[in-house]
Amino acid sequence: MNYTQAKWEREEDDLYEPLLSEKDGNEVEVNSSLPDELTRDSLELPDLSEPELARHYTRLSQMNYGIDSGPYPLGSCTMKYNPKFTEDVAALPGASIHPDRSEESVQGTLELMHGLQDYLARIGGMDAVSLQPPAGAAGEFTGILVAKAFHEANGEDDQRTEIIVPDSAHGTNPASAALGGYDVVELPSGEDGRVDLDALSAAVGDSTALFMLTNPNTLGLFERDIEEIAETVHEAGGLLYYDGANLNALLGRARPGDMGFDIMHYNVHKTFATPHGGGGPGAGPIGVVEKLAEFLPAPRVEKTDNRYERFDPEQTIGKVHGFTGNWLVLVKTYAYIARLGDEGLNDASAKAVLNANYLASQIEYEVPFSPFHHEFVASAGDQDAADVAKRMLDYGVHPPTTKWPEIVSEALMTEPTEIENRETLDQLAEAFNAVAGEDDGTLESAPQKTTAKRIDQASAARNLRLSWQKLDE
Repeated sequence: MNYTQAKWEREEDDLYEPLLSEKDGNEVEVNSSLPDELTRDSLELPDLSEPELARHYTRLSQMNYGIDSGPYPLGSCTMKYNPKFTEDVAALPGASIHPDRSEESVQGTLELMHGLQDYLARIGGMDAVSLQPPAGAAGEFTGILVAKAFHEANGEDDQRTEIIVPDSAHGTNPASAALGGYDVVELPSGEDGRVDLDALSAAVGDSTALFMLTNPNTLGLFERDIEEIAETVHEAGGLLYYDGANLNALLGRARPGDMGFDIMHYNVHKTFATPHGGGGPGAGPIGVVEKLAEFLPAPRVEKTDNRYERFDPEQTIGKVHGFTGNWLVLVKTYAYIARLGDEGLNDASAKAVLNANYLASQIEYEVPFSPFHHEFVASAGDQDAADVAKRMLDYGVHPPTTKWPEIVSEALMTEPTEIENRETLDQLAEAFNAVAGEDDGTLESAPQKTTAKRIDQASAARNLRLSWQKLDE
């Protein structure tokens, strides 16, 4: 038994933490002026000391796994550690603003927004940036609305009815396209896992509004023919959209704008280490080339003389969120970029690529597509990828993304990011390899060492239990 597994060995009774009311509950009579149907007959409240209460919540926190607990190698999700200095910056009193304050009283806020617009534009090779969209998928949808407005201004909105997405595209790509009212055309990948140029040439035409792509793609492969891809799409009158999910691989080394992309969104949680998951918070700024700047959401920020002002682009699509976006997330983004600088961002992408390649070299599972960059997709082979993931939990590590992209059988999509050291990568490899040698029975009964076992996630998502009720004994 290795250290990773040993530290997770517990007694079965040790895996359950009672509710506070189960620890020491007292019935309290309820006197309320509300109607009877809205009032409980009695309320069970805990009667606990402060140490008992503190230990209860500490224990619950120890049962959860998060980026502060250990490696989180979810491929494509880019689960990076959130540095605490950015939390400190966002907690400063001056960071809290009311959205309706006058321009004169929020010059510092507008200056930061203007500075972040500039940072992101330079990082992405874009000419203009909007900070409004509150998440990556919202950034996608905003970009699609900008593309629609552009084609409408050119009198081609009724003609441009299709958006092309690769078969390995993130699920939000086709969803955003459909939400925008477009027909989705799926583009099959070539044998090397990249865009098939012949298939692309056959797919584009007068109906093409947009081609949505990320580079490197979801296999971690750089699209070597990106300039030809851009030329093919542009010659057909379409626009090229960059999904920012994998921008972490390019920081300081290449820019989507230089590759020919017209629109992009930035997943600040994936690239610039702001919080990620749980339905929020998030932010998904978008960048565009000059010809699309006039369609961006309103208002934006510009600098005139010695002050900063809001302005509305000439043919704006309007608001998609509050003016300041998810403000405190953007403050953290700015702080992260400013702290790292050009050299730090360059180093982040270098270590992200190095870590992915090192980890892949240490595991026994096959990695069918290479050379890859910041992430790789291994195949579980005859094992079920979902079972592999469940079993890895017993070894004290979080598993990779599974079953996607579907072009790899039983996919284990893995992205360690730049934050992990060699010791942690070896720990991950040890877990991968231990599971690779186990039988189906062991995998199918996993996990054994976690508080929650196998959960019917589809049913849980469809049949929500939004309040707790004590079951009759």
